[in-house]
Amino acid sequence: MPDRSQLAPVLTIAGSDSSGGAGIQADLKTMQANGVFGMSAVTALTAQNTTGVTSIMNVTPDILADQIDAVFTDIRPQAVKIGMVSVPELINVIADKLEFYRAENVVLDPVMVATSGAKLISDDAVDVLTGRLFPLAKLITPNIPETEALTGMSIRSKEDMESAARKIYEKYGCSVLVKGGHSINDANDMLFDGENVSWFSGERIENPNTHGTGCTLSSAIASNLAKGYDIETSVQRAKAYISGALAAMLDLGRGSGPLNHGFDIDSRFMI
Repeated sequence: MPDRSQLAPVLTIAGSDSSGGAGIQADLKTMQANGVFGMSAVTALTAQNTTGVTSIMNVTPDILADQIDAVFTDIRPQAVKIGMVSVPELINVIADKLEFYRAENVVLDPVMVATSGAKLISDDAVDVLTGRLFPLAKLITPNIPETEALTGMSIRSKEDMESAARKIYEKYGCSVLVKGGHSINDANDMLFDGENVSWFSGERIENPNTHGTGCTLSSAIASNLAKGYDIETSVQRAKAYISGALAAMLDLGRGSGPLNHGFDIDSRFMI
């Protein structure tokens, strides 16, 4: 059983979501709810809400490097979650720092392609992301469109998901959690760790408010890795957490709203 006497520190490296449903904000809420101490290095400021993104401003490479240095030189994280980072200069900074500090338990959510199929980062950024960060990751968590982009495969079945995951592992050497989603194999996800294939059944919850689900899942996995759980158990616990956050049926905003990250928190200060 992992030691619960201290809160394990976990670092998220991602963009800020001004509406609080995704990005750094979702990551920190998830980490708090999963019993770890969340820290952050912000890659970009965004103006966004449940209806979409208005504008994005990337931070400079120097300030990103300084943020990561500040964390690792004082409160060393026991896991690192990486979210959206869209330019090669910042990806290289992250890779340089993770290599220098020999970061452990790196979980990468490769935010490359939206569920709709829309491309979110440039080809040169994808090349740097896959070439430099994938080999440093313990686990990557692509959705179906991202898995297709990484493999050049058309994924239409459970067998396709398994074949794609093996292909990614062989190329980059990191474990892969292919997120099924409702369009393929319901809400079931598949993990390949280089040896074993594990399937995780997801409870299908009819909730249109799914903003930040990818951020939340990867942060929950990183939190559990930091607490000492293995990859399979970490994914299983994270899936249960995100199902609960969806089932809480929080309904905020005029678009696809956020999850209730604190659905399972019971505190006298919340009254």
